[in-house]
Amino acid sequence: MPKVVSARRPQHKPKLGQHFLASDSFALQIADALGDVSQNTVLEIGPGRGVLTSLLAKHARRLIAVELDRVLAAQLRLRFGMFPNVEVIEADILSIDFDSLFGPKPGLRRPGIEFKPSPAKVLGNLPYYITSEILLRLFEYSKYFGTMVILVQREVADRVAAEPGSRDYGLLSATVQLHARVEKLFTLPPGAFTPPPKVHSTALRLTIAPRQRELGLDGDGRMEDGFIDFLKLSFGQKRKTLWNNLKSNYPETDLRAALAEAKVKPAARAETLSLEESAALFRALRNSRDDS
Repeated sequence: MPKVVSARRPQHKPKLGQHFLASDSFALQIADALGDVSQNTVLEIGPGRGVLTSLLAKHARRLIAVELDRVLAAQLRLRFGMFPNVEVIEADILSIDFDSLFGPKPGLRRPGIEFKPSPAKVLGNLPYYITSEILLRLFEYSKYFGTMVILVQREVADRVAAEPGSRDYGLLSATVQLHARVEKLFTLPPGAFTPPPKVHSTALRLTIAPRQRELGLDGDGRMEDGFIDFLKLSFGQKRKTLWNNLKSNYPETDLRAALAEAKVKPAARAETLSLEESAALFRALRNSRDDS
């Protein structure tokens, strides 16, 4: 798929090739989708040849460009070396320590005062085969982020934005929508990249808006992780019913009672449940374990 950077070392990535954004008009649309960045830090994932970087460097208060490719990173440092607001980091985005990058600096944190970071904006073109890994990594540190504009394969975008009950709704849809509001912006044809890939890409805007408290999932530090594991189990085998996917991990009496409490039919499938219904079933099962 079109990508500016692979988030894996070259010897580990599949033979997808490098496809660089080459359309100035689409580059402007993508950068504009972030909104005003004059007072923001922008994290750019995979700047590649710097088409978007050149636009962001002129307007962002601070721009952090994370590029895995050593040659491209060196070229970017030379090109943007005169921009005091631009920092190029040669690294795998999955290994970045966001606490060190965006958290309070040693010696500057005052006792008794809670650190409230100014949300950074994110721009990136995410490889299909690790889209979920990158998103989960960003969501893990969502306190540092506000708006994300990402390019993904069109079929992945359909899954991210899918509604419950639709064919495309699944684990990725539920996980992203637990953390953010999703907007499909526009689709880029293969000709927007060089060399042209065989697929279309879609630009998504994700606005960080965690729903854990609304869904009753913020009771303790392990609650959210438990819900993600529950979603993974629920969607484990898509053709199976919730009952069949869950019965291996929960006693039948507890599962039957929890389904009744959450008003979910045993024959329902995970993709038919809203996040509210999934959360209600998870809470009912968790309460039954706590009571036993």
